[in-house]
Amino acid sequence: MGTEQEDQLKIANSATSQRITIRVGRGTLSFSMPGNDGNVVFEPYVVKSGISMAANLREAFRTSDLLLQAPRRARVLVDSDVLMVPIELFEVGDMDQWHHHAYPRKEQDAIYYNVLPDLNAVSVFSMNKDLRLVIDDHFQDVRLLSVITPVWRHLHQRSYTGTRHKLYGYFHEQRLEVFSYQQNRFKFCNSFGAKEAHDALYFLLYVWKQLQLQPQYDELHIVGDIPEQQWLIAELRKYLQKAYIINPVADFNRAQVTEIKNMPYDLQTLFVKGR
Repeated sequence: MGTEQEDQLKIANSATSQRITIRVGRGTLSFSMPGNDGNVVFEPYVVKSGISMAANLREAFRTSDLLLQAPRRARVLVDSDVLMVPIELFEVGDMDQWHHHAYPRKEQDAIYYNVLPDLNAVSVFSMNKDLRLVIDDHFQDVRLLSVITPVWRHLHQRSYTGTRHKLYGYFHEQRLEVFSYQQNRFKFCNSFGAKEAHDALYFLLYVWKQLQLQPQYDELHIVGDIPEQQWLIAELRKYLQKAYIINPVADFNRAQVTEIKNMPYDLQTLFVKGR
């Protein structure tokens, strides 16, 4: 590791309240931590196929420069199936049953939740138990967060700009999160497998029609790791007059994290906008 990165890590660790951020994707793993100079150190980890994510993380604790110097506090972003529950209906004792009704039960998973008071909702999501044990073995204070949460909250604030209704699509790891808001609530929220651009086009237009949005006035905004980006936006504009690609550099006013290669938009959002 270069001297400059070592200096950044020393600066970051000088803050006792600092947390390292571990992002656990469906097939990816990365570690990030900000320094007092405002810059973020980002370290993607090459995941080994054929072994579990817990085993990969256990190995990373022996080899990762960032993890070897990490504080004892961690924030973990988990990419897993999420069930949205209206906040007025949520009961902690029922969340396991609700999640298992919506998604196949996996005995090796535990169920967690995040309260989103600004959206009057609770996100209920799963995490592998062995993975959690590895994390708890190395950190005294752990906060869990669904990976999509920072994006939901940021784009909810963006939805207030202008008077037109907006539909959002966030692409990450061959999945498409589609959501829309009505004041301080979700109007629609769902996730689709979208490895191919043709599938993404179908899902976006299907949801648009389902919500009865107007192609002449309302807006569609897409962001993230978009498959065949130019083709997809050109096809969308055949049906919708106001289809746009969100540029993180402009969205976050040229923040330093937007210059970090391969950092996901949800992680950029977390560092720029907070949880």
